[in-house]
Amino acid sequence: MDRLEELVNHWIWRQDFWLPPGVTWKDIAEGTAKGSRHPVPRDLLISLPLALGFIALRFVFERVVALPLSRRLGVRDRVRVRVTPVPKLEAFYLQNKQQPSQNDFLVLEKHCGLTERQIQTWLRHRRNQDRPSNTRKFCEASWRFVFYLIAFSAGLVSLLHTPWFWDHRECWRGYPRQAVAEAQHWYYIVELSFYLSLLLCVSVDIKRKDFKEQIIHHIATIFLIAFSYCANYVRVGTLVMLVHDSSDFLLESAKMFNYGGWRKTCDTLFVLFAVVFLITRLVIFPCRIVYTAVVDSLDVFSPYPGYYFLNGLLLVLQALHVFWAWLILRMVHKFVFLGKVERDERSDEESEADEEEEEGGEEEERTWEQKKGALNSKLASLANNCVLSNLTNQRRKMNSRMPKAR
Repeated sequence: MDRLEELVNHWIWRQDFWLPPGVTWKDIAEGTAKGSRHPVPRDLLISLPLALGFIALRFVFERVVALPLSRRLGVRDRVRVRVTPVPKLEAFYLQNKQQPSQNDFLVLEKHCGLTERQIQTWLRHRRNQDRPSNTRKFCEASWRFVFYLIAFSAGLVSLLHTPWFWDHRECWRGYPRQAVAEAQHWYYIVELSFYLSLLLCVSVDIKRKDFKEQIIHHIATIFLIAFSYCANYVRVGTLVMLVHDSSDFLLESAKMFNYGGWRKTCDTLFVLFAVVFLITRLVIFPCRIVYTAVVDSLDVFSPYPGYYFLNGLLLVLQALHVFWAWLILRMVHKFVFLGKVERDERSDEESEADEEEEEGGEEEERTWEQKKGALNSKLASLANNCVLSNLTNQRRKMNSRMPKAR
């Protein structure tokens, strides 16, 4: 056991990487007041079972709380046409989610005995079946809303009385021998557990257009929380988490009302979210938090590997903030010039392009049915005219023959 701990300390918890030059883990433990908590890497191990607990709690919450709430708020699911099972088409769909090529159509027509239009219709309806319902999207948004709201409220209460909340240079006073309050310790553990649960559920959650960016965000956040705790950057880390939670619960609440059809409430919450996001992520975060981590920290220690690692993760988050700000400004443009938020620019991966495809396909199908109906009516009318013409000619012939017979 001692041998294993020695290997872990040598390869993972290397003091020359995590801590400034001349500082050891022992210095952090001995530098804090007696009876106060100091950060220890093994404290983070509890986040793994807590992450699984979050997943179980989410499963119960979505069915016991979110589902009845969605019905009360008037969330309605779009009726999807169930396709007739066709094994060849099903196999093709599972292997190739994109639009088939002309060669694919020729092969499918040969094996399935269907026309190209029938294959297109089947694939469109099959894609629709896999789309998440509004109820499912509402349940996911409500779970995140509840967590972000509670986390932001608790974090704000625990930080309001701290000196570094008002003066960010206080983050480095006495570093790294800084005690960690019990509330801030659990703030870290809960946030780390939640983001671990999001990463574990990423394969079953609704995929959005910024899916890759979300993965990068979750991984960067997990590394940032874990590293800042181990290296006792707790003061800066709590500010980073608070800034992020301040706008996330507004976004999730706007989504909830959007799925329920509350357009005015959704638009109001979205505008409020956009203002808070742009101020906190593009002004406060880079100008106060990133600045103090990059510049103010150099008054206490010289650059070392952990310094570059921390600030590298902060810059990754800032790059993602710029990307999401661009999406939000697109939505603001739609809101100003179109009078409403038509779609969430971070909406489901298929929700924009595929819904347009679905509406276009249904419109095309309706147009085809209308054309076919008009064509059938014309053919029927023509046929009737032909029958009436034949009957008239027959009657004329009979009338012309009757005098001769007499």
